[in-house]
Amino acid sequence: MAVTMHGVVVILIFYVTVSAGTEEMYSNYELVSEEEPIDEGPRLDYNDPTWCHPLSLANGELSCVSPRGRSYSGTLGTRCEMTCDRGYKLVGKSSVHCLANRRWSGTAFCRQIRCRVLHLNPHGRYTCSQGFVVDSRCDYTCKAGYRIIGQHSRTCQPDGSWSNNEPVCTDDDPPKIRCPMSRAKYADPGALTAKVAWDPPVATDTADKAPEVILVGQEPNTAFKEGSTVVRYKVYDLARNRAGCKFIVRVVVRRCEVLNPPLHGYLSCSSDTNNYGAVCEYHCEGGHERTGTSSRVCQFNHSWSGAPAECRQMEFRTNVKTVSALMDQFYEKRRLLIVSTPSLMNQEYRLQNLMIQKSRCGLDLRHVTVIELLGSAPQERGRIKTKPLHPGVIEGLRQAFRISRTYFSMLILDKNGVDRERFITPMSSDELFAYIDDFLLDEEERDRLEIHRDFCV
Repeated sequence: MAVTMHGVVVILIFYVTVSAGTEEMYSNYELVSEEEPIDEGPRLDYNDPTWCHPLSLANGELSCVSPRGRSYSGTLGTRCEMTCDRGYKLVGKSSVHCLANRRWSGTAFCRQIRCRVLHLNPHGRYTCSQGFVVDSRCDYTCKAGYRIIGQHSRTCQPDGSWSNNEPVCTDDDPPKIRCPMSRAKYADPGALTAKVAWDPPVATDTADKAPEVILVGQEPNTAFKEGSTVVRYKVYDLARNRAGCKFIVRVVVRRCEVLNPPLHGYLSCSSDTNNYGAVCEYHCEGGHERTGTSSRVCQFNHSWSGAPAECRQMEFRTNVKTVSALMDQFYEKRRLLIVSTPSLMNQEYRLQNLMIQKSRCGLDLRHVTVIELLGSAPQERGRIKTKPLHPGVIEGLRQAFRISRTYFSMLILDKNGVDRERFITPMSSDELFAYIDDFLLDEEERDRLEIHRDFCV
């Protein structure tokens, strides 16, 4: 558009720029004289059939539609649909159109579809017609001695997967295995078991170099119990053909004849009481002491060492003149219950003496000897049962354990001669036994007491 003002021509020029499908308009004003020619710039022909460069799609097909007809495939507004040939996959846009900026709205290409590389069969091979692309067929074969389990071929499919499952090559010949010879062994001394060793068998197979050998049972170099134990081995090859073998491990326990406990005594034996290496110790019940060997051992020749021991009634010498000579006889053998009274007529003593007489059996089971210190000088006396004690022993006991003559008292000494408890009033047999059982007996004595508890009833 031109406008004339006082001899000056004003020319209004519009520049139109098209970019990425968006139109932007800029205006610029210039003053020129009427005599200068007007430069109108390049003219764009939107009907140009080569507005966008020609499209091509390797390994695929284009289907384009133009506003001006199918033959005008490059004009503005043309839309093209893209598809790939069999065995190819479209990557990018499946539909593009020609824009005003002379470019297509997107790009795409056809990528060849490939199946994954097939695993190599350790006992076979395969050959493929076209590698790992669509419609390629791979045929499997096995080594000599093996046969195919499954389909003999697989084909690469358009979705990138292989048809069928992967076949395997397997052999029908089971492996061979030979077990060690059966064996017998004597139990170890003092035990009911024996450690038995052997070399594991080696298996062979026509196809596999090292078939898997599995032990079913107890490991070698471990302790086997008395009697017969079956040990088995089994072996599998890669085709799961199976073979097996077995042998017997026999453990013999050498035994002596069963020992009889001594009269008025008992035995405590290690291990199984009469097997080779077992040790049996002799023990005597309360009021008795052992004579002879303290223990015997079951020997390899089925006989016991030494001679049997006996339990005889304890004889204590009361004619000794010192307290130490008396106490040495009881050391580690008997406990002492010392009862002191100012006179035989003392009511507390008489009550206590009555309860002691009734509980003599229970005191013997607990290895307790009663010592009585009766009266005051010059009529003082001491006794163990009916046997009198020397005056020097009586005085020694009172001095050593601080026992008063003026009132009734009672104290308990353990097997080491240690003062463990004192009483100044009479104790019932149940109270006395409860204290001894809880505080003076060891575990073995408690077990023996449970066995003979009814003996005194």
